[in-house]
Amino acid sequence: VEFVKLVRPIDEKAIGDRDSEEPSALVSRLGHAKMDHLVQEIQSGRCDDELPNKERSCSDENDKYNYVVLTADQVVTCDGQILEKPESLSEARDFVSRYGTHAPSTVGSVVLHHVATGRRVSGTDTATIRFRSDTPAATLVDQLVERNEPVLSCAGGLMVEHPLVKQYITGIDGTEDSVMGLSKELVLKLLNELADQIRAANNKKE
Repeated sequence: VEFVKLVRPIDEKAIGDRDSEEPSALVSRLGHAKMDHLVQEIQSGRCDDELPNKERSCSDENDKYNYVVLTADQVVTCDGQILEKPESLSEARDFVSRYGTHAPSTVGSVVLHHVATGRRVSGTDTATIRFRSDTPAATLVDQLVERNEPVLSCAGGLMVEHPLVKQYITGIDGTEDSVMGLSKELVLKLLNELADQIRAANNKKE
C-alpha cells in the first residue's frame, strides 16, 4: 500500500480533560482533532509538495483529493490514571515503576477520512500488559536512554517491542501492534467500513 507520512502537530494538551474524561473518549477526541487539522491542511494545498504528483495533476477535485487519511492517538492507563508521553526521564521512571504492581493498559484510537467524499470512520482498541513485579524501572529506562531509544516519545514510556523491556513482560491481553500504537485489526476493520460507506453512497447516485 502506497502511503505518505504528513506531520502536522496540534496542541494535544489543550484538548480534553485528563482528570475526568474516559480514556477511550479522550483518544477519540484527539484522533478527530488531528484529522480535522490535517484534512484542512490538505484541502488548503499546504501539503501539495508532499503528496503524490499523479494526484495533484488531476483536474477533477474528487480525483485530486482521492486519499484515505489516517490519524491515531494513544494513552496508557495505570491504576485509574491516564499517562501520556512522559515529559522527563524522571517521569518516565515513575510511570514504569508502577507497572510491576498495576498492569498498564494502552487505549488507542484510529480515525480514517476519505478526503474526496468527507466520509469518516473511527474506533478504539485496548490492550493490557502484565509486567513482572521485579521490573527495575529506573535501570530499565536508563538502559533504553543509553541506547538512544525514544522513551519520551512513547505514551507511558512503554516500549514493549524492545528486547530490554520484553524480558519483564509476562503476557499481553491484546496484540503487540495495538500496544505499539496502531492496531492492524482495527485499521482493516475501519477500512472495510469506510469502503462500504463509499460504495453505498455511489450506488445511491446511480
